[in-house]
Amino acid sequence: RAAMAARAALLLLLLVAAAAPGPARGSQGDREPLYRECLSRCERQNCSGAALRHFRARQPLYMGLTGWTCRDECQYECMWLTVRLYQRGGHRVPQFHGKVSGGPWRRGRCWGPPVPTDPPPIPSQWPFSRFLFFQEPASAFASFLNGLASLVMLLRYRAAVPPAAPTYPTCVAFAWVSLNAWFWSTVFHTRDTALTEKLDYFCASAVVLHSVYLCCVRTLGLQRPALISIFRAFLLLFLAGHISYLSLVRFDYGYNLVANAAAGMLTVAWWLRWCLRQGRRLPHVWKCAAAVLLLQALALLELLDFPPLLWVLDAHALWHIGTIPLNVLFYSFLMDDSLYLLKANSDLFKVD
Repeated sequence: RAAMAARAALLLLLLVAAAAPGPARGSQGDREPLYRECLSRCERQNCSGAALRHFRARQPLYMGLTGWTCRDECQYECMWLTVRLYQRGGHRVPQFHGKVSGGPWRRGRCWGPPVPTDPPPIPSQWPFSRFLFFQEPASAFASFLNGLASLVMLLRYRAAVPPAAPTYPTCVAFAWVSLNAWFWSTVFHTRDTALTEKLDYFCASAVVLHSVYLCCVRTLGLQRPALISIFRAFLLLFLAGHISYLSLVRFDYGYNLVANAAAGMLTVAWWLRWCLRQGRRLPHVWKCAAAVLLLQALALLELLDFPPLLWVLDAHALWHIGTIPLNVLFYSFLMDDSLYLLKANSDLFKVD
């Protein structure tokens, strides 16, 4: 009951924190005088009075239901006008962040009071060609496929592994946390707003920390339940503090990146060390080693920086596409390992 109450409180904190507003700034494309003039003119002509009522009357229902406003449409059209003029002049395609109501924040130290920077480093986004109401179609579709792969593998896991397996509850919980994260990733890439961005980031952090927890349970906790309880409480407190800091102090992209990367590298090193030790005794651990190594290799795609191919496929979308088979591989490892532990426990009871 205490664990369920802690999770419910954490979920409530996540939702409240995600709803907290953040200041908005511009990037190169947004600061372009041509873009600003286009946006101002478009809003004057289309986003008030009779013109606004006419806009709403002719706007497709699916666009209205997903929150696309007159201002959003003006930002989208002016973004592409700016891009076309940049290309005609032989200039590099500009990036935009203000094409929707997002919430970039200045980054400073990992902990402590905000440290102003001049100029503030602001994460920018490439211009994407919208499909229906999907703002980043490739990333949204790839996130959906990752979630679908996780759901299919969760169903396969539950069909193949009895609940008596020692790691069953931890693996099932990991699957649900992952499904939740892929859902919000799909929503965020479909419609980038301050709320969907925070939910995407916070749920991704929950997956990273649950990955650390899963690794600890498998490698140390089966014989040390007290240690696992303490570690679980620590991770829940850390996640609550992480969300609170990003929401109530400053949404610091730099800190968020460092925190998640550190937890991710800890998990990779931990799994690989265990896989090297268990490789000869447990043939199925190669799946775990391959999954974590390939995931780190795919992360190098995030270092690439190029305008989207056909204005749809960028490095981030490629990263999401690459993780689909890795989801299947890792869940396959969890399935094999849970069945091995179940058999090992059964054999132990027979000996006793």
